Amino acid sequence: MNDVLKNARRIVVKVGSSLVTNEGRGVDADAIGTWCRQMAALAADGREVIMVSSGAIAEGMKRLGWTTRPKEIHELQAAAAVGQMGLAQMYESKLREHGMGSAQVLLTHADLADRERYLNARSTLVTLLSHKVVPVINENDTVVTDEIKFGDNDTLGALVANLVEADALVILTDQKGLYSADPRKDPSARFIDVATAGDPSLEQMAGGAGSRVGTGGMITKVLAAKRAAGSGASTVIAWGREPEVLVRLTQGEAIGSLFVADTAKLTARKQWMADHLQLRGAVVVDDGAVAKLRDEGKSLLPIGMVEVVGDFHRGDVIAVRTLQGQDVARGLANYASGEARRLVRKASSEIEAALGFANEPEMIHRDNLVLA
Repeated sequence: MNDVLKNARRIVVKVGSSLVTNEGRGVDADAIGTWCRQMAALAADGREVIMVSSGAIAEGMKRLGWTTRPKEIHELQAAAAVGQMGLAQMYESKLREHGMGSAQVLLTHADLADRERYLNARSTLVTLLSHKVVPVINENDTVVTDEIKFGDNDTLGALVANLVEADALVILTDQKGLYSADPRKDPSARFIDVATAGDPSLEQMAGGAGSRVGTGGMITKVLAAKRAAGSGASTVIAWGREPEVLVRLTQGEAIGSLFVADTAKLTARKQWMADHLQLRGAVVVDDGAVAKLRDEGKSLLPIGMVEVVGDFHRGDVIAVRTLQGQDVARGLANYASGEARRLVRKASSEIEAALGFANEPEMIHRDNLVLA
């Protein structure tokens, strides 16, 4: 842990609803002030910090007098609209106390699923950081629908870490970190101080629901660490009220649970493809094509396709699946689904005859393909 956080120059910090709103009582000015002071200290040390903050819905519930989190999407959207005002104002005022600028950034999955909007979001965040401004990011709950919802801000934190190619993701929560079992029920539960992100055993340890005011839980944090590791970012899960937690972590102190990324950084384009939570469609391929993709790093040719699933356009990200239904890769389609169906089992030399034109000889070029 000493080296991972000590050497991190660009850090994404995610804080959960229960911390931000003091278990749903309303925006906690003292807590936010503490984190803002620490982020200013990190900035003074030459680091770049992005804050991913939950709490809008919980703050809105408090302002509206609701004691139970609503289930209807329009009520959640209304609570978010009310609560986001107070949340943004609090971060702005607390960061300004330490000479730091702030910017509110609201994202939906659609912003990261669309290539152009993805690049726009990345450029905006990098520009803000270059001007010593702390972006405060939340999911755009006011307009979100089930189809574009991230589901929890742990996932959003990981996606942002990948978007800006962060060195580390710090998830501050109301738990000390991950245990091998629930310490409240199992006295022999072992604290996990260091592990490899993506280790399947971690997901088994992390089962359980989230807090009363949030939607996550330890499982979403473990999965977020796995996702962030895809772009080479290691993750720390730590107690948000630990004194000077951010400063001490970047000084090399071992706090919380560290999940080390052991994968090399992907290119920004391939990371964008890997981060798609919803895909436009898929192509089913034969075993020979699977071997070409996995073992030889080849492009996907139409002759290896046996079926086309869904409705997608040229340039959409689609899955590549085995005959058994397992996703083995995803990538940018060179042909729309209707065209692709006419190319099934066709050699590349037959594309023009089948379609009347030929964009490329491949269905997915290897430069636009990432293995699952």
